Amino acid sequence: MAKKKRSASDNYLNRELSWLEFNERVLQEGCAPQVPLAERLKFLAIVSSNLDEFFMIRVAGLKQQKAAGVRKRDASGLTPSQQLFFITAKVQDMVAEQSTAIAEVFNLLAEHDFHLVRRDEWTPKQRQFLAGFFSTDLLPVLTPLAVESLTPCPLLTGLQLFVALQVCTSRTHASARKLVVIPVPSSFPRFVKVPSEQGVQMTPLEEVILDNARALFDGHAIDSEAVFRITRDADVAIQEDEAGDLLHTVQDAVSARKRRGTVRLEISARPDSRTRKWLTTTLDLGREDIYEIDGLLDAKGLMQISGMPLVQGLRAPDWAPQAPQDLLGADELWPALQDRDVMLFHPYETFDPVVEMVEKAAEDPSVLAIKQTLYRTSGDSPIVHALAQAAENGKEVTVLVELKARFDEANNVNWARQLEDAGCHVIYGIAGFKTHAKALLVIRREATRIRRYVHLATGNYNDKTARLYSDMGLMTCDDELACDVAAFFNLLTGLSEAVEWQQLVIAPTDLRQKFLDLIEREIQVSTPDRPGLIMAKVNSLEDRGICDALYEASQAGVEIRLNVRGICCLKPGVKGLSDHISVRSIVDRYLEHARIFYFANGGHEEIYFSSADWMRRNLDRRLELLFPIRAPKIRRRLVGILKTYFKDNVKAWELGSDGTYRRVAQKGRPVRAQEAFHDAAVAAVRSAEHAGHQFRPLTRPK
Repeated sequence: MAKKKRSASDNYLNRELSWLEFNERVLQEGCAPQVPLAERLKFLAIVSSNLDEFFMIRVAGLKQQKAAGVRKRDASGLTPSQQLFFITAKVQDMVAEQSTAIAEVFNLLAEHDFHLVRRDEWTPKQRQFLAGFFSTDLLPVLTPLAVESLTPCPLLTGLQLFVALQVCTSRTHASARKLVVIPVPSSFPRFVKVPSEQGVQMTPLEEVILDNARALFDGHAIDSEAVFRITRDADVAIQEDEAGDLLHTVQDAVSARKRRGTVRLEISARPDSRTRKWLTTTLDLGREDIYEIDGLLDAKGLMQISGMPLVQGLRAPDWAPQAPQDLLGADELWPALQDRDVMLFHPYETFDPVVEMVEKAAEDPSVLAIKQTLYRTSGDSPIVHALAQAAENGKEVTVLVELKARFDEANNVNWARQLEDAGCHVIYGIAGFKTHAKALLVIRREATRIRRYVHLATGNYNDKTARLYSDMGLMTCDDELACDVAAFFNLLTGLSEAVEWQQLVIAPTDLRQKFLDLIEREIQVSTPDRPGLIMAKVNSLEDRGICDALYEASQAGVEIRLNVRGICCLKPGVKGLSDHISVRSIVDRYLEHARIFYFANGGHEEIYFSSADWMRRNLDRRLELLFPIRAPKIRRRLVGILKTYFKDNVKAWELGSDGTYRRVAQKGRPVRAQEAFHDAAVAAVRSAEHAGHQFRPLTRPK
């Protein structure tokens, strides 16, 4: 029998199913017995948070395509309808496994005197306490909605829990029922602490409402009850060319999400058929859009429990951020950067030097100007406050605030207004492109010259996520790189359209071609005796052009080791296509977020950091930066870091050519990359202390 010829679609994995494989790996951390219980709760909460965004954006987009009759196949050969079919099957299995895992964790927590008690487990004393809590605290804020009688039907907010009740409106006619929907108020904690003689006991807020709901209906009987939650389409496009005021346009787009179509209904298992029918009809949902959950809805609320003192004791030991290796022994930041480039490896090394760079620049009389991009930042950002202070101190401050950072739009609008009020020059980037680059430039007058100081990074200027995400940064006053960064800000403010870049590579103009050239060069310098080597660490690999270039390199004998946290559309290990490509993924206590690219280059190694993943949107539709790491000492350290990632046999998964991931077999001594990085950061500080050096943080302004 003739061998079936391989079609082009056989070379790629589906993006959406690959993302679900990533969320499955997160789920497995929540299921793993060796993971501390508080950490398991955190991972199980993240599974729900991830799925919310996936449905709001990715599933919503596929449903729009299906409704429009789009039958175009993606790179893997699937139509939108086929993708939705496979997504439904996978997510149904995922939420069932998640519910089982949540029940298991709470059974184990009971052994530590922490109990999640449901209504049928309440003692008379607890029921009396909760009735009083309902009467005094909850009842005044509840708003029962007789939705069948209201025209038009009130808006049911996305991602909010609702209690649905079939209330008997007649004491003589059992069939006289009215559907009443009660929003569970989000102003209250999801779980209520109840009196207990030993340990801690909590109960879900929705069950307090369910148990006391008759008080809302003058004693009428309640025939059936359910808890539900809907997810709405949040994929709102912003047409900048039609926007007279981008701030108002973004605000309108955020508001519009509240009324977008529904893409998912989560409802407690075995709901009343009349309730289910009304919801599916009113919300225009099909059977495939409904997820019956035999357990806790909206598991994001588990974050509340994971942070409680008793449960905190069941958390993994804290890994405190250490002083950066490259700043050990430094008394002042500016002289240190004049002496050497500084690499920052968060969260193993503290984010403080980045904050201090802005805060010191704000107060330093020698600093003339500060320029910075802000994509996502924290709710009470010290960096934003420092930028505002700098402007008030008379410095020229230019800030690019990316208003279109999805789900951070409202937050960024607020920051933009505050910065403008302080006297900063606030810009919103180039129309049609999100500015995803992470760049900070400080211009300082010194004794003999004007010097520029630069910070470039793979992650956002967010002091909170810098404790949770694994990212890389570079601080330098290298003249060529600083000149490029200055030109980049001029590009953003409209002063120039193009320059001859010395070190920076910019998307969307040059970055794609740069990656292709680097891969092609590795092919050219590769020999049988000395095969080429590419190592890359990214969050996602989806771009078909990059996949094809890596396939070509593999066929030329180049060894390719990829560490891809999430989406990977490339198929590794396919004979004749990708024999020399391996793909691994690490899911551990920190979210892997750094983008690092290594090319052996025939012995003349080159290493780059970037804000960009290998995704089409990053290469073609965003302003991104790629920059080289030139200091030999830092390059050697980075090679060791990359090799450690590929040695991980505790938290690493390996991708098979069939698109499924399997845990890497633990052979030899266990290697857990994140733990190794923490230990190395601690060891560096101890070694410096032995040598008489210490890191003295800069004094922050009060």
